Amino acid sequence: MNHSTTTKNLISFLDSESFKGWDPYDGLNSKLISKIGLFKIPIIRLIFIQAFKKSPINLRKIFMVPKGSNPKGVALCLNAFCNLHSCSESVLNEIGLTKSDCYKYIVKLSDRLIQLSSKGYKGSCWGYDFDWQARLLFLFPKNTPNIVCTAYSIEALINSYKITNNQRYLDYAISSGDFVLKDINRKTYGNGHIFSYSPLDGNNTVYNASLMGAKILAHCYKYTGHSKYKKNSEDAVAYCIDIQNQDGSWYYGGLKVQKWIDSYHTAYNLESLNVCKELLSLSTINNSIEKGLKFYMDNFFLDDGTPKYYHDKIYPIDIHSPAQLFVLLCRLNKLKQNRKIVDKVSSWTYKYMLSKKGYFYYQKNRFYTIKIPYFRWSQAFMLNALSYLLKAENE
Repeated sequence: MNHSTTTKNLISFLDSESFKGWDPYDGLNSKLISKIGLFKIPIIRLIFIQAFKKSPINLRKIFMVPKGSNPKGVALCLNAFCNLHSCSESVLNEIGLTKSDCYKYIVKLSDRLIQLSSKGYKGSCWGYDFDWQARLLFLFPKNTPNIVCTAYSIEALINSYKITNNQRYLDYAISSGDFVLKDINRKTYGNGHIFSYSPLDGNNTVYNASLMGAKILAHCYKYTGHSKYKKNSEDAVAYCIDIQNQDGSWYYGGLKVQKWIDSYHTAYNLESLNVCKELLSLSTINNSIEKGLKFYMDNFFLDDGTPKYYHDKIYPIDIHSPAQLFVLLCRLNKLKQNRKIVDKVSSWTYKYMLSKKGYFYYQKNRFYTIKIPYFRWSQAFMLNALSYLLKAENE
């Protein structure tokens, strides 16, 4: 199966679901548990979410969890149609689309994304459509904005603006700079600082989230020229360069419980650094990006195309791992020289992670596969990834 056919089938599936769906972490949206006193206890909430996430059986129908319109999922789909809009008519014909079709999806999803934004903050921002109990037993209530969801949303709106010339989309995107600088917490370390994941957590130490904050500010600097955006973006980049390991890798975060190295968060770091390099003219971080990319390519893919989750073990194989490979290599303009591994990884993914119904599975474990068709995590992420491949091949 080629990328065009896969993309066509995936769009058909997403369209049939109205670009909504379940999420690995949406267990607390259950209509049955809201009145149960036990769920006021953080560890009980965490266990419940993890049970939903790790079960190969979809418990959501039993517990009455509705399908949601997750802002990050919407942003990923929006960005995908922006990429597809740039493709030639012949490429679009293979997918069963026209430029006019793409344009309609872009407007529809842009407007929905703005409607889904979190209210009451200094700038535009987005969060998830469910309560989320973090591993550190910190509760993020539904629609609490976070820097990751906001980063994906503003990039999609900027790309939408470039196609539609709708100033409202750009204004919404650039307003996110105030969210990062006025609502998000930060800590100073040496010559730089690290941004928190959300306005609620002042001690967060997640590196990829901080770099997405830097990426947001780099976009804001490009369209405003305000030095505050450039300075704060550069400071966040400086810190994450300083804590990069000698072999080019990054731990997930700075706490003892965050000392793992995984595939897609490593790729997030590299993607964000590359965006900052381009928008802020930071040629000095080239070496860090190249070193990180070498570690990434050397450690996260087997010879047969199996995409590993961790650098030192394979399982669980998550759909994010192959998807983010495609995105990263396209955005770094490294697809051509890595074509062989991309073809192997895509073939492996289509063989083991793709349903005959056109959607992608969530995770493959050693003895079972979680085949639940998650919207944000699997379908939207893979549609975005495939759009980058099609756009790059078209160019």
